[in-house]
Amino acid sequence: MRFHRPLILAAATLTVFAVGGCTSDKPSTTTAADTGADTAATTAASTAPASGTGEQSKFFVQADYDAQLAMRSQTAEGPADKPWEQAIAPQMVSTAEYKKDGPYNLCFSNAAVDNPWRQVGWKTMQAEAALHKEISKLTALDAEGKDDKQISDIAELQAKGCDALIVSPNTTATLTPAVKGACGKVPVIVFDRGVETDCPVTFIKPIGGYAFGADAADFLVEKVPAGGKILALRISPGVDVLETRWSAAKAAFDSSGLQVVGVEFTDGDAAKAKGIVNDYIQRNGKLDGVWMDSGATSVAVAEAFEDAGMPVPPMTGEDQQDFLRKWKDDGLTAVAPTYPTYQWRTPIIAALKILKGEEVPKVWNLPQPKITAETLDRYLQPNMPPLHYALCGCEGMPGFPEKWGGKKG
Repeated sequence: MRFHRPLILAAATLTVFAVGGCTSDKPSTTTAADTGADTAATTAASTAPASGTGEQSKFFVQADYDAQLAMRSQTAEGPADKPWEQAIAPQMVSTAEYKKDGPYNLCFSNAAVDNPWRQVGWKTMQAEAALHKEISKLTALDAEGKDDKQISDIAELQAKGCDALIVSPNTTATLTPAVKGACGKVPVIVFDRGVETDCPVTFIKPIGGYAFGADAADFLVEKVPAGGKILALRISPGVDVLETRWSAAKAAFDSSGLQVVGVEFTDGDAAKAKGIVNDYIQRNGKLDGVWMDSGATSVAVAEAFEDAGMPVPPMTGEDQQDFLRKWKDDGLTAVAPTYPTYQWRTPIIAALKILKGEEVPKVWNLPQPKITAETLDRYLQPNMPPLHYALCGCEGMPGFPEKWGGKKG
């Protein structure tokens, strides 16, 4: 029997800003792939950058890049129909020291709910918590994208009698001391974005930014003839998961025969993205492909070509419904790497395992599918809003689709 326990939530303002899965996957000191490598020592950059791609990012770590690309072809362990419970190459750790009787008060320090990806994820996390009768409360504080507020939030939550603390850090380095301080007082689960310490009991994430960027770039290398002109659109610099997405794409383009004619930042703004595409069409006469580190402005990019009276070239997007619908309706040549929002279910599951003394992966690498022309129909959800993310893993949860903004169809 399922019991719906009350959720104690912090007041938060939801600012809708379409920035796809704009998150950070900076690894803890165990590394994103738990390879045990010293990432500081293995940081590397391409010594011969191809024309148009510039220098390799300071965020590029060869060992993590190699590990993430390898994980794309590895079979995850766990229930076949529950990817949020699966793990790729898990190295299990004991949690016997944290075992205690319920019911449990789980606490969550959230970086923000300031874009559709995070809003879909937060709804999914609440729905997961409501499934478990052992959870008496889920106490959550929203940092509103501010490091100083999240540091204060983590301290406040520790005073609320939390049995386990879930943290999605706003930034990696700045939040590390706060997470370290909490680790000695309560079992900590970090997800989505990492910290520079291995003190959390587990770090939960999809494969990562390198896999996302490589999936998108490899598609263009396959679809665009040698010598083709590629425009790369990025949201903003300095965000590690976006940097690693571009790092992987750069590596693919540097070893291909494609010409990257520009690497531009859109700030996740549709109008700005359209303007950039128009400018490059005027400069180059045409573009043969568009690589993107997020699907936030993918529909606007496709529309820019249409407005110019040109066919939409091969392009990349994400699992937002507006892009998937555009892809289907207009027969685009496209691929959609994902950073699944179903990862928001996993921290609740992990917290319960830890409090019951069950083993969990030290680094919990979740599957990270890509949507192709062959699988597109599987992810189209006509009854869901345009900014809903298809890989929420929420379809079978109570209240779906209404609680996620959809309509029964």
